[in-house]
Amino acid sequence: MKNFILLLALIFSTISFAQTITSKQEEASTAQYDLLKKVNEFYPDITLNKTITNFYADGKIIDSQQQFNLKGTKFTSYKLGIEPDNKKLLFEYVSAESGKVYGDVTIFKGNALRTTFYEEKGEIEVSLNGKAVYSKKL
Repeated sequence: MKNFILLLALIFSTISFAQTITSKQEEASTAQYDLLKKVNEFYPDITLNKTITNFYADGKIIDSQQQFNLKGTKFTSYKLGIEPDNKKLLFEYVSAESGKVYGDVTIFKGNALRTTFYEEKGEIEVSLNGKAVYSKKL
């Protein structure tokens, strides 16, 4: 009987914490587009696009991503994500010339701080407002 009650408690507690996650392709909000514009100003390899896919949990944005048509570009993969607070952008792209490149750009006190990992070169680079301030070969 104890096991049965424990099982029921587990089932009902799990159900009560379940969230409904939905996604919608829509125009970027003003805050999202301002972030993209600020990042693109200093880092033109981060594409500026008004269409975004927002992921919602119970009506609140939990993640945002951009999808791109890569036909006719140098990229074999290109992904951008925006964190819910609209202060950080995550990127990852792959091309024949640079290999896999990924990292993030954070807006801090009006400045764009970028951390980039170059997988092919085995290099890490930190940039502030488009200018490299630290680079390390691993």
